[in-house]
Amino acid sequence: MSDAPEITPDAVAAAVDAALAAIADAATTAELKTARNAHTAEGSPLARLNAQLRSVPNEKKAEFGKLVGQARGRVNQALAAREEQLAAAETAAKLEAEALDVTAIAPRARVGARHPISLLQEEVADLFVGMGWEIAEGPELEHEWFNFDALNFDVDHPARQMQDTFFVDPVARHLVMRTHTSPVQVRSMLERELPVYILCPGRVYRTDEFDATHLPAFTQFEGLVIDKGITMAHLKGTLDHAAKVLFGPEAKTRFRTNYFPFTEPSAELDLWHPTFAGGARWIEWGGCGMVNPNVLRAAGIDPEVYSGFAFGMGIERTLMFRSDVKDMRDMAEGDVRFSEQFGMVV
Repeated sequence: MSDAPEITPDAVAAAVDAALAAIADAATTAELKTARNAHTAEGSPLARLNAQLRSVPNEKKAEFGKLVGQARGRVNQALAAREEQLAAAETAAKLEAEALDVTAIAPRARVGARHPISLLQEEVADLFVGMGWEIAEGPELEHEWFNFDALNFDVDHPARQMQDTFFVDPVARHLVMRTHTSPVQVRSMLERELPVYILCPGRVYRTDEFDATHLPAFTQFEGLVIDKGITMAHLKGTLDHAAKVLFGPEAKTRFRTNYFPFTEPSAELDLWHPTFAGGARWIEWGGCGMVNPNVLRAAGIDPEVYSGFAFGMGIERTLMFRSDVKDMRDMAEGDVRFSEQFGMVV
């Protein structure tokens, strides 16, 4: 071959020097691979010199074979050493980039907790479902007839005034934000087959001040039973059972005479709280009574055949009793620290 290099010590040295320079200049394993192909692969100067050994006279083959072989050995050793060096450097750089300081405080997303109002509402619902009752729900934006008229509120009753109830404009539509969950009871009496045993939990709205003991939006649970032969004794037994489940086996209830438009007779419900933070005592818990015959008639139920009882308590007030919450505003301000202290139990 006319362009084949002649094997001489200078030609071999030049090929080796070029290869070693390329190997030293390689800054990455990818660049080193390029240098390997250029100086050791087929067509490279050393490969062409090695191919010329076929043309060397027999008496010179050993001398020139040794010269080219040693040259190729030096280059291959340099390649192996540089490859190990570059691979170690790249591995170290990768580890440094992915390093995790295990002595540092790990960043953590703060885990919240379910609100104790929701937890207690579910506990109350489970209590009554366990007695065979059903859970009933209804709209929070309610017609005035369901919220007041059907419940035997007179047209001039103070609760129907704007200083006590949120009316929705235009007022002529007679829509209000429900002031209690009793409209759900009315709807249930109209829609369900008798007898009726329902619990009506949900949010209600009144124009109360936002202070330690009042909220303009709060949660109630109300119960309604309509059946034949229902008496105040059934009401008392039901509430005594609920008190014992929620407040302990020593809890009990008592009635104090009162007036509510939708019940007759009516009573304030007091709770004997055996584990109250300030010592066992009687605490006002809610209202109750026998369903007023006018309410039964408004729902198309014959009061001569059916009777029933109803009661209502506030979830927030119940939570205050059970867990010694001092300020009702803590339940509404959304501070996760308030919910965290309850965990999954209230």
